[in-house]
Amino acid sequence: MDVRRLRLLRELARLGSMREVADELGVTTSTVSQQLAALSREVGATLIEPQGRRVRLTPAGRRLAEHAVTILDAVEMARLDLDPRAEPAGTVRVAGFATAVRRSLLPVTADLAARHPQVRLRIHEHEPAEAFALLATDDVDLALTYDYNLAPAPVDRTLEAIPLWSAPWSLGVPADAVGDVPDNAAGVFDRFRDRGWIVNSRYTADEVVVRTIASMANFEPRIEHRADSLELVQDLIVAGLGVGLLPADQPTVPGVRLLPLTGPEARLRSYAVTRRGRAAWPPLALILNLLRARVADRSGVAPRRDRPGTTRPTPDQTAAADPT
Repeated sequence: MDVRRLRLLRELARLGSMREVADELGVTTSTVSQQLAALSREVGATLIEPQGRRVRLTPAGRRLAEHAVTILDAVEMARLDLDPRAEPAGTVRVAGFATAVRRSLLPVTADLAARHPQVRLRIHEHEPAEAFALLATDDVDLALTYDYNLAPAPVDRTLEAIPLWSAPWSLGVPADAVGDVPDNAAGVFDRFRDRGWIVNSRYTADEVVVRTIASMANFEPRIEHRADSLELVQDLIVAGLGVGLLPADQPTVPGVRLLPLTGPEARLRSYAVTRRGRAAWPPLALILNLLRARVADRSGVAPRRDRPGTTRPTPDQTAAADPT
């Protein structure tokens, strides 16, 4: 089988129409049709069938498209193995949460532009669950994600992760809502058991942290508001509509007070995540090396590679942590 034809079949399975495949790969629709017909002859099976004015994959076509993903990945890895010193060139697609983009990725772009102008970044803001889904479908090359020490991300053996930085979180409350601060997280939460609680609208990790600490204080938090923006969380707190987790090392608006959480601490942890086996691609390897170098410069300790959910950031790595 011709791997170029397999790529056309894979793209048809992903995009759904020959016209979109042609536009994506810079060929004509006629070429796509002819090459897929030739692939059908090669394998001795009908791979596509008409569906109105479009086409769709037959069961045999779907099965071969699934094999094509593995075959094409293997061909690409073989090419990289044969030419690992090639000058990095290409577009690295990144999905990440805003703070990691600002704190980890943007600081390396000047060096990237100066020394490797053929490597480009395409950045989309996404919460971790969305970024993991995009990695799974091969729609991005790199995900910048986070979890909490009290809400570890599920272990996925198909992924590799590099710890980037971590930061403590506090409970944001109205500035006039409390006097003396309890010396443990459960005590802090207990002061606000009757308040409404604010959690993230697009990711559940901080809600897990809230529920975990609340359970230590023997109550079920009443989740009333869900907000993706930490600025909006602060506005809701000032308005007296609830309390919620906020970064401990970030300034707050007037009217918001941060109460430290200890015993247990609530700590956000940031990672650079790739699909296992993909990090050898020169442009992606370059970006990962730049991120590792930045971590080492900030901490004096080189990060190790591990799976999400099992990684632990190196000591003394701190940064602003707005997971929105």
